[in-house]
Amino acid sequence: MDVQAGSRQTAGMDLAAVRTELFIDGEWRPGDGLISVVNPADGSLVAEVANGTPDHARLALDAAVRAQDAWGRLAPRARAGLMHAAHRLMLEREDVIVRTMTLESGKPLTESRAEFRLSADFLLWFAEQVAHVHGTYATSSHGGFRVVVTHQPVGPSLLITPWNFPLLMIVRKAGAALAAGCTTITKTAQETPLTGALFVQVLQDAGFPKGVVNLIHTRDSSAISQNLLRDGRLRKVSFTGSTRVGSLLLALGAENIVNASMELGGDGPFLVLDDADIELAVDQAIICKFRNAGQACVAANRIIVDRKVERDFTERFVGKVKALTVGNGLDAVDVGPMISAKQRDRLYDTLNDLKRAGGAVLTGGRAVQRPGFFFEPTVVRFDGPNEALCNNELFAPIATIFAVDGVEQALDFANESRYGLASYVFTRDLTRAVAVGERLEFGMVGINRGIMADPAAPFGGTKASGIGREAGHDGIYEFLEQKYMALTVGEIGGAA
Repeated sequence: MDVQAGSRQTAGMDLAAVRTELFIDGEWRPGDGLISVVNPADGSLVAEVANGTPDHARLALDAAVRAQDAWGRLAPRARAGLMHAAHRLMLEREDVIVRTMTLESGKPLTESRAEFRLSADFLLWFAEQVAHVHGTYATSSHGGFRVVVTHQPVGPSLLITPWNFPLLMIVRKAGAALAAGCTTITKTAQETPLTGALFVQVLQDAGFPKGVVNLIHTRDSSAISQNLLRDGRLRKVSFTGSTRVGSLLLALGAENIVNASMELGGDGPFLVLDDADIELAVDQAIICKFRNAGQACVAANRIIVDRKVERDFTERFVGKVKALTVGNGLDAVDVGPMISAKQRDRLYDTLNDLKRAGGAVLTGGRAVQRPGFFFEPTVVRFDGPNEALCNNELFAPIATIFAVDGVEQALDFANESRYGLASYVFTRDLTRAVAVGERLEFGMVGINRGIMADPAAPFGGTKASGIGREAGHDGIYEFLEQKYMALTVGEIGGAA
């Protein structure tokens, strides 16, 4: 049996129960045409989903607007109860969600399972936050009245999710929005719509009222976004993706002053100082760089190593890169495919740019000759900082190593970027770690670790990497507006 035929049969067996329509106002509805979902591990057809148009988006917004008042006024415990029910259902469906994620995104099953479990933790976190949105009561500055501050849902929210973490992104956004009392319209990435559909099925089966949750797949993302952001009834957009697209969405929403949260591009510097635990740094760099075939905004984009330890680090790192197994995520492999042939083929231009800038390829550098969109894990070394690489998000299984002379040069090179999402520093000295971490101009700093995402932590960046934070204690407030009420308090009356 050939690879494609076998994968298609497996996909059909796994995905028979997945809804492929649009979900609008509590119902699964057909779209206008179909979108092919391709397995990037072998190019086979996984499924076809309904294509949504601006008319479908308008219907979804109509439904979200109708449902907003009742959903926003629903008692916190009632909202939390629905979310806890969804969490239980999600855990029961782990296997099908994990396998679906691997089939449409290509990531290895181990990574899909890790993403599932983190996503479930996020849903539980927001379910627990619903009843813990707190306001304040205070005396005014001159004592004449009381300052009462409470919170209200922002309103109907557009959630735009990427293909690289198709479950985590919809859960992290929808979890916060629904917990806050906002109705939602999620637009999936056309490469990975099935995982989002499975999560929406969970919410539907948990009993969320009609109109509260809506789902759109589309071939024409810009048309959907323009239609919704120019409608004054939409009050929030939360987007994860490229800085270029994020800036376009901000411009579209400017006319109606749409509340926006943006998690955009990254250029993660990974600093290895001269006193670092080299084995730990190498192991964490492998995870941080090659997870999801390097297709992550928080990936180690520039590995910046003190020259005193750079040879030792590089030798160990290259050795472990050469040992990585590449292949279909349904098998026991370390690295899966790029999401598409286009994304794989662009890497030849990327490598040529790196070589022209003075980089030396130490291993890899070619597409893998097998069905699917695979590229060899690659390492490129530079003998010093290189300004040409400061604003170039690789988004690929290509690691770049830069030798630097001391911590000051490492910091200067790390900060010489328009991006400010994730950064990393490795050192045995805690005092030094905090001092360097405070000077890194990034929203997140991993100290002696390459994975940072956690429901209790605020996820987001500075500069061109975005606006706002997802998760943490303040994540729910991204979908809430403060309301201030000035309350006159008179004298206590009564008979003498």
